[in-house]
Amino acid sequence: MRVHIGTDHAGFELKNRLVTVLRNKGHEVTDHGAHEYDAIDDYPPFCTDVGEAVVADRASLGIVIGGSGNGEQIAANKVAGVRAALVWNEDTARLAREHNDANIISVGARQHSEEELEALIDLFLAEPFSGEERHQRRIDLVGRYERTGGYEEPADAAGSADSATGVPASDDR
Repeated sequence: MRVHIGTDHAGFELKNRLVTVLRNKGHEVTDHGAHEYDAIDDYPPFCTDVGEAVVADRASLGIVIGGSGNGEQIAANKVAGVRAALVWNEDTARLAREHNDANIISVGARQHSEEELEALIDLFLAEPFSGEERHQRRIDLVGRYERTGGYEEPADAAGSADSATGVPASDDR
């Protein structure tokens, strides 16, 4: 699995260890920073970099880490096509993928032990999207709102954009 990872100072040491752990498990990991510890750095650029990379490579997943994971999830979700989920237990890790087809996990480095976080990330990366119609329908509604600001599909745009990213079907990305 291709995995994109990013954090600010709050998850810096954890991120560096996770990169090694994930690579040892066979994942292809791209580290989007922080690349050096800075106690006053800002998380949004690291999270949006992860989001942009995941949207550009739909076969990949992402990990954003902060103190709580809240702000990191919010920042990543500002990238069109990102479905970042704040995960705090095994159920939320599995359901984020199974029901919501989340493509980024957000975790709080100050909320769990490293062992717990590694287990939550492993669950998230391993869990497939169920593909159930009801879940896809809901994901499509969120994507439509992201693209248009509403839930009604424009009559002339039916089927013209990828439901997951909002990228027009004719886009060659």
